[in-house]
Amino acid sequence: MNPLRPAPHSRTRYAWPLPGDARAVAGARAATRKALETLGVPSGLVDDAVLMMSEIVTNALLYGDPPYEMAVTADPREILCVVVDSGRLLPAPRLPGSGDERGRGLHIVAVLSDGFYGCHPQRYLTWPDRLGKATWFALPRGA
Repeated sequence: MNPLRPAPHSRTRYAWPLPGDARAVAGARAATRKALETLGVPSGLVDDAVLMMSEIVTNALLYGDPPYEMAVTADPREILCVVVDSGRLLPAPRLPGSGDERGRGLHIVAVLSDGFYGCHPQRYLTWPDRLGKATWFALPRGA
């Protein structure tokens, strides 16, 4: 996974706390779609971002620890989507067997983001006094 690049100063940022249950995935999908559509992002790119956001929120719920939050940051060139949790275990792609029901989420994120994804320590935006780990992906805005 790649290190996170600093965002330019001219950016738009949205952040939401997420519940610690399955409602978080549906809420994250809806919030991501609304934020990106508001920013005028092309529909195909919105669909990819919504799918990837649901994958990293699901991973946070399955393998991370509460509290959870998500953020969407956009500048003229790039969209950055982040999910923060307080778990210490870093996400790592694995090779699932053909019958496995899990294990494909990070592969989906890697392919759809052209390899622009990763994980790093980060402060929460919605709880600034807390430290967690951020799992993220980036997409070029004009793709």
